[in-house]
Amino acid sequence: MEVLAQVGPDSCPSKLNFHCHTVYSDGSLDPLMLIQQASSLGLTHLAVTDHHSSHAHAQMLAWLDKRRTTGFCVPTLWSGMEISALLKGCLVHILALGFELNHRALSPYNCGAAAVGQPLRAEAVVSAIHQAGGLAVLAHPARYRLGYKVLIEEAARLGFDGGEAWYDYNMLPTWQPSSLICEAIDSQLSKLGLLRTCGTDSHGTDLCGR
Repeated sequence: MEVLAQVGPDSCPSKLNFHCHTVYSDGSLDPLMLIQQASSLGLTHLAVTDHHSSHAHAQMLAWLDKRRTTGFCVPTLWSGMEISALLKGCLVHILALGFELNHRALSPYNCGAAAVGQPLRAEAVVSAIHQAGGLAVLAHPARYRLGYKVLIEEAARLGFDGGEAWYDYNMLPTWQPSSLICEAIDSQLSKLGLLRTCGTDSHGTDLCGR
């Protein structure tokens, strides 16, 4: 929580990254390649948020533990997962961060595919994340059919913990936050008392881009 309170436009991609993917969903990097690159970049905190999968976490954690014993500084690895959900009738993505791995409450969402029926509803996803001790964060609020203002208001009403404030909506080769939209999202989240995160949403081979 203290780390997220410090998130700003310059936090990503060189310090913090709470949104990226491996081959366990639709990314290009295997878990070891990703965590090695994250360490080389000097990231301090990292969450790998594969779609409906947290299975990359154990491999990365083992590598970090071994690296740490040899005296190297390594990132703090958060548990993470990106979960599809219906929010106000709109299909959105929710980032689950810092949850207890393999918790029963998240089992419907950790099987490689989106849930159906009642478990797909945003309130059900948020409840499951909270039961597992995690934070529920609305991913890239300005990428959906409904406007971000409406979605963030509804997210706050349903008990979301935060939103992804700093994001590259232009999907440039090297990550750069889209200033006007991100500043507006950050401001709205702040006024609602919600946490703000940042992430590259990397699917390719470079954690500094998408």
